[in-house]
Amino acid sequence: MQEDAGGGLVFWHPKGSKIRRIIEDFWKNTHEEDGYDVVYTPHIANIDLWKTSGHFEFYRSDMFDQMDVENEQYQIKPMNCPFHCLMFKSDLRSYRDLPFRWAELGTVYRYERSGTLHGLMRVRGFTQDDAHIFCLPEQLQDEIVAVLDLTETILSRFGFDKYDIMLSTRPEKAVGSDEIWDAATTALKGALEQKGWGYEIDEGGGAFYGPKIDLKIRDAIGRSWQCSTVQCDFNLPERFELEYVSADNTRERPIMVHRAIFGSVERFFGILIENCAGDFPLWLNPTQMKLLPVTDAVQDYCKEVAAKASRMGLRVEVDRGNERLGKQIRNAEQQRVPVIVVVGEKEMENGNLAVRSRKLGDLGSFQVDDMLSEMKRCSDAAEEFTMIGAKED
Repeated sequence: MQEDAGGGLVFWHPKGSKIRRIIEDFWKNTHEEDGYDVVYTPHIANIDLWKTSGHFEFYRSDMFDQMDVENEQYQIKPMNCPFHCLMFKSDLRSYRDLPFRWAELGTVYRYERSGTLHGLMRVRGFTQDDAHIFCLPEQLQDEIVAVLDLTETILSRFGFDKYDIMLSTRPEKAVGSDEIWDAATTALKGALEQKGWGYEIDEGGGAFYGPKIDLKIRDAIGRSWQCSTVQCDFNLPERFELEYVSADNTRERPIMVHRAIFGSVERFFGILIENCAGDFPLWLNPTQMKLLPVTDAVQDYCKEVAAKASRMGLRVEVDRGNERLGKQIRNAEQQRVPVIVVVGEKEMENGNLAVRSRKLGDLGSFQVDDMLSEMKRCSDAAEEFTMIGAKED
């Protein structure tokens, strides 16, 4: 945070930005592998969009004031979903085209009161890992199961595998028929039961526009954090008059599913920091390896190794070598660098590296290519780096 720019606005400094990029790249790649298209939408839109969506009427107190653009009112976005509705409506859709799965890391802005702001957990500008699925009624349960599978895949990568799950049902005031509510609620229940996940029911706790599943993750010390949500929506397809051509050539409304896995990148990052106490695993660490030159004579060799590692996609720094070796090692350990490499003239002459793990201590001396290849493999697989089984020099 940089308070002189305004409360609740997040500044991502270089190391945090590296971690964010790694998280976002993993998120995008995993979504594309799972059949999603990644999209981008504007940060502002004409106020008429927010009137159509209902946000101007029902959510106005949580939105920033409008801005005047050539005598028209524009609104900075508090949500991504209306844009995805416009994208669906931009062409005539057939039942054969469905489902559409559109995912977006979309930054939104909400007027949180100053007393409610809390670190990275509650801010005024944040990036939702949003996705919207437009599907046929008969596709709904399979799509929800697929969302839960994807949620499990992504969260487990970050070490979260214990969940508290709530299924929220129709509130007293709601839009949509009893029939469609019952069908959607049955699909949500069926998906959870198909996954074999236990859950509690929050009777009447759903949004006015549809039932939902909320998933809380538990961190390393047992704290529970709200992150993932899957919500059926009968309201926006009606408001935007979304249609597809059915098999009998009639016009029907699609089912719209909102879902997020992190909730927001900022909040999830805050949870991640809490969960690992700032000690990020190899695959996420902004500096995966630090090379410690014993003398100035090996600086060029260290830079060559670092350049080779960087070309492989590893994140490496070379210490300037201004301190004694013991101090260099302590500094690297305090910075929680997972792999520390001591480089002297002997290593330079033999073309190898003396490798040290911050957690495991000295691992031995290895040829550069062997060491970097194993480190790359461990990083890609999100494994701890040990060099077990590699041939020592």
